[in-house]
Amino acid sequence: MTPSDARIAAVVFELLDRRAAGATICPSDAARALAADEGAWRALMPAVRRVAAALARAGSLRVTAQGEDVDALRAHGPIRLGRPLNRDRSA
Repeated sequence: MTPSDARIAAVVFELLDRRAAGATICPSDAARALAADEGAWRALMPAVRRVAAALARAGSLRVTAQGEDVDALRAHGPIRLGRPLNRDRSA
């Protein structure tokens, strides 16, 4: 069963809340937190990227590749998810 977009977003922010200010996570960290089996978490990666892209468009998440902002749906290769630069951890 695929988790809801809200559940995926919640896990992304839960993982970020456990990290130092300015730290990022890999989308696979969120996928792995949602599904332990390798096949299952890999199958969740498109959904995690889709949710990350929506959160970035809303301004509540930053998606980067090699330190530059990217579109989570168009970026090829590894991306990182983090809090926007202008927001603190309490936001």
